[in-house]
Amino acid sequence: MCLEVYAPVLKVRHSKTILNMKNTTDQPGLNGLSDIRRFFYKNETPIYFVSPTNFNLLGIDEWVKGFKYICYIDCFDGQHPNVFVPTEIPHDLFQSIEEINNYLLEHKEVVDYVNKRGPGGKVAFLMFDDKTEELAEELDLHVAFPKASLRNHMDSKVITTQVGEKAGVPSVPNKLLPIKSWQDLLDKCSAELGTDYVVQLPYGDSGNTTFFIASEEDFNNYADRIIAEKEVKVMKRINCRGSAIEACVTRHGTIVAPLMTELIGFKELTPYKGGWCGNEILVGAFPEAIETKARKYTEAFGNQLREEGYKGYFELDFLIDVDNDELYLGELNPRITGASSITNHACFALADMPLFLFHLLEFMGVDYELDIDEINARWSNPDYIDSWSQLVIKQTDPNMDVLVDAPASGIWTMERDGSVHYSRFDTHRRAVENEWEAFFLRIMKPGDIRYKGADLGILVTRGRLMTPDFKLNSRAHAWISGIKSKFVAKPYIPEMYQPTYQKAEVGAFKML
Repeated sequence: MCLEVYAPVLKVRHSKTILNMKNTTDQPGLNGLSDIRRFFYKNETPIYFVSPTNFNLLGIDEWVKGFKYICYIDCFDGQHPNVFVPTEIPHDLFQSIEEINNYLLEHKEVVDYVNKRGPGGKVAFLMFDDKTEELAEELDLHVAFPKASLRNHMDSKVITTQVGEKAGVPSVPNKLLPIKSWQDLLDKCSAELGTDYVVQLPYGDSGNTTFFIASEEDFNNYADRIIAEKEVKVMKRINCRGSAIEACVTRHGTIVAPLMTELIGFKELTPYKGGWCGNEILVGAFPEAIETKARKYTEAFGNQLREEGYKGYFELDFLIDVDNDELYLGELNPRITGASSITNHACFALADMPLFLFHLLEFMGVDYELDIDEINARWSNPDYIDSWSQLVIKQTDPNMDVLVDAPASGIWTMERDGSVHYSRFDTHRRAVENEWEAFFLRIMKPGDIRYKGADLGILVTRGRLMTPDFKLNSRAHAWISGIKSKFVAKPYIPEMYQPTYQKAEVGAFKML
């Protein structure tokens, strides 16, 4: 994704609005989870998730009446009852998810679809900008997220670090400052941070904007990008393990989901050294003290976000120093994420309701009462956690080609010899019965141009896909090789592929 301009500091002026939100409908106040679930089951407000795919919020349509997905890519070949994919029309080359969403909101078929379902709807996005907000307003849709300007501000790794400091959530020893050369880096940081660094740009996904630097040669590989920034985050390099946790800031407090493992940089899944490529959720993935601290830090961070004017869904990455078990804040994603489909369908969520529904409730204009402490206690109980894993499978080969066949979305089965085959159609992971089955969501399809970094698809299964020392296990290797073998391609000949748009272009930036 193209680097975004570092956002100026915004004045804090939103928290009173959040805390004193009034009922803007004729609905009576909702008292507890049963009332809230009933409210969504009987919902009459059109609600949309507009995004390249519906991956991030798979299954939410089963909880909310009138919830529809408007997507650029049809992962289900027209079989999903609540996914609307308009006919592709010529457009400029997409450079971001925001541009895809803006294209969708301006598409005549989407405009007609929204108008037909009635005015006054709500809309959620994975990513959006000022133009997206304007287009949504033209369609009489209220964006069910904080303003894009606030999200962009909070998304900066520099701002995240500062918010963490206010909340009492520590980061890896670091400095926030401009860097103009390798010598400048040494002069400013070596006394406190040593000479082995991790440098992060304020914006961008970690696979493309996190640089591991221990020499002048390393620095020179990324010099232009580092020097161009007004301020970067320079961290001491530690021996760490990644983890992720999702939460939701509500008017009553912060609801915190369990801590998940992160799959980072596996060369079988991603070409990016620091690139995210999956998650696991299970009991005992981390020491109890680490999980407890992560929940405490996340709740504190969420409460500070509310003071900064932010409400709703967010995700934190934590880094665990394996040498001393210290827990550090990694980064903030002020949005739903690629881990959200794991969070929203684990046992704890099904026992109450998906985390995203708590987010959506904040934007529905209805009063409600909820015991946040009770929910957090229940969601930290091991009895409410089952074991799931997901793999985000990217194209790792640098050669470009054109797909002529691709595995279908649905339930896949693995035989004892490690081979995999398509079993049956489904729209998300609910039908996966055991570790020998998996739900696969196909992203790239026949006719798409496949190239390095493109998202091929996501595979979700029960059980672990990593060993206790956080390496891919044999079952993971079998699933990866089995699914990848189902993609068949022919050589890419540039002069034969010169349309005004390319369906494969979505893979050129982080889409999930």
